Amino acid sequence: MKSPDKAPRKSRDADKECRHVVQPHKAALLKRLNRIAGQVHGISSMIEQDRYCVDILTQISAIQSALNAVSMQLLQDHTQGCVQGAIKSGNGKHAIDELMQVVKKFAR
Repeated sequence: MKSPDKAPRKSRDADKECRHVVQPHKAALLKRLNRIAGQVHGISSMIEQDRYCVDILTQISAIQSALNAVSMQLLQDHTQGCVQGAIKSGNGKHAIDELMQVVKKFAR
């Protein structure tokens, strides 16, 4: 008798294949994230220095925009890499379900 988890295992195995990937835009993403980290540190300094609230909020908005850009690049890379590969190998349902869960998080 077949184990009831045989079919999902195929999806999980395909999912594991994409858990460790070479990021096609790795250098640009790391550069952007380092810049964001510097901005976060700058906000800490601004708060310590009792800077004007609007200036701090402006910097926070810039950080949120930068993080959104990183997210969109990663989402695009994931869709064109992992999701596309899963679809081609017959494991698209799980990959698309996972993709939609991630997209919903960003739609909030």
